[in-house]
Amino acid sequence: MLHLLDSTDGKIIFDGEDITHVSAAKLKELSGRMQIIFQDPYSSLNPRMTVYQTISEAMLIAKKLSSSEREKRVFELMDIVGLARRFVNSYPHELDGGRRQRIGIARALSIEPEFIVCDEPVSALDVSIQAQILNLLIDIQTEMGISYIFITHDLSVVKHISDNIIVMYLGQVVEKVASEELFSKPIHPYTRALLSAVPVPVVNYNKERILLKGELSSPINPKPGCRFAARCDFAQERCRAEEPEFREIFPEHSVKCHFAEQFAK
Repeated sequence: MLHLLDSTDGKIIFDGEDITHVSAAKLKELSGRMQIIFQDPYSSLNPRMTVYQTISEAMLIAKKLSSSEREKRVFELMDIVGLARRFVNSYPHELDGGRRQRIGIARALSIEPEFIVCDEPVSALDVSIQAQILNLLIDIQTEMGISYIFITHDLSVVKHISDNIIVMYLGQVVEKVASEELFSKPIHPYTRALLSAVPVPVVNYNKERILLKGELSSPINPKPGCRFAARCDFAQERCRAEEPEFREIFPEHSVKCHFAEQFAK
């Protein structure tokens, strides 16, 4: 989406415009509107750059602000992400994971983007720190009106932060729906299995688990038919021979399954 890697297939539509293949000049313009928060707060920061240098780097490249304006903006961003100003000249190795990720968020916000890819931004953090970072991201979105694509494998995080959810299996979208409806009315067998694995914090509550069996198909050279067929208890011969269409079962609820209507009852 951000052109860190070239696309091999499909289309990228941003704000109604096809940006799958763009010129260097167009890409520079887009980089001011699209940013990313990386998964690992340890390896995504340059160890030789201070907090000030890291947050101000994009502003320096964009050449939009004077030196005094950049300094003011850096301190504003540190306040926004909850990073004490005394750390402005600190290096990443002097800070813990939560503070490092706050630097990453401030860096992403530095040139006021419209859209941020959050690539598992809390998976490397302790649970208590995860909650702080998630609430920070929600507050920033509310105040600034920024759109996120939030990538994660943690469904409790998904439920907390998402408005709309896409469930993917081996590189394909298998279900797309509003957040509340996914948790109340999942349709695809893979989605149901995922939700059954979410722990419930209730003593002596016996939750029925859906255990997936069978061999994982190769995402590089998948077999014909549905990619989930080898692990699906409901798979039939049609599933192994014919790839299902991704279609709308209910308004704004789409599923990639031959028998989605039956599971929706």
